[in-house]
Amino acid sequence: MIKRTLYFGNPAYLSLKMKQMVVRMHQKDDGDLPSGDDVVKTVPVEDLGVIILDNKQITITQGLLEALLENNCAVITCDSKRMPVGLMLPLSGNTIQNERFRCQIDSSLPLRKQLWQQTIEAKIRNQAAVLKYVTGEEHRNMLKWSESVRSGDTENMEARAAVYYWKTVFPDNPYFVREQDAEGPNALLNYGYAILRAVVARALVGSGLLPTLGIHHHNRYNAYCLADDIMEPYRPYVDKLVTEILDDDATGTLDTKSKVKLLNIPVIEVIINGRRSPLMIAVSQTTSSLVKCFKGECRRLAYPEM
Repeated sequence: MIKRTLYFGNPAYLSLKMKQMVVRMHQKDDGDLPSGDDVVKTVPVEDLGVIILDNKQITITQGLLEALLENNCAVITCDSKRMPVGLMLPLSGNTIQNERFRCQIDSSLPLRKQLWQQTIEAKIRNQAAVLKYVTGEEHRNMLKWSESVRSGDTENMEARAAVYYWKTVFPDNPYFVREQDAEGPNALLNYGYAILRAVVARALVGSGLLPTLGIHHHNRYNAYCLADDIMEPYRPYVDKLVTEILDDDATGTLDTKSKVKLLNIPVIEVIINGRRSPLMIAVSQTTSSLVKCFKGECRRLAYPEM
């Protein structure tokens, strides 16, 4: 089942009643309703996968938070700049979590290096597909670099490909530089990646894995190292969506219209294991394959191909 992603950018009161999320929003006088009336809507909690809270005047009850986390719903909060700043996930998302934690912790270094090799190979291939979509041309150097990735990516093919990729992916902006705190395309990318990260972290928890312990990323201050690892081959899907947004609006402003389009990230159609699937479902297949790798049942991660 595809879970819904909901975005709240206006003041609202969110509560729980009969396993339903009750959304109460104050209705301004717009000619349709008398000034002061409230608009009340309900959504089944079991249908929710990601919720984004993007207003300082949103109130959410403890009862609703408990129900959301029990249903493995990721809750994202935004800062004063309206950018995602926090992510809340359940502590327990799988009945045999302890067993899977141990398999994850006990995984060997050679295995983790092989998994990272597969991850970077898939990422660069998908980046090459985005460049072909944007420019209409094959970029054989990208494909060559994807085939040259070694165990652990010791020669850092990821960085080599990234330098070329970011100079090419936005043809109308040849001087684009990828930055964390910048406007325009960077703001769109950062917002989209935050949604993708939440989807991946949610899937990892649902598979009984610890998002903190990565196969490559290991920043001591990063609570989602594994999510940052696994999301790498999925980033190009966000990049492609951002290029489409820029085609409609060259300014690349992160406004409500752009956010609505980025909220479709969980339902983007991808191809994984030879079948078409919504991105959110594909991510769960990827995390399930990662569990099998940690348990020694297989040696190959399931990643999507563009």
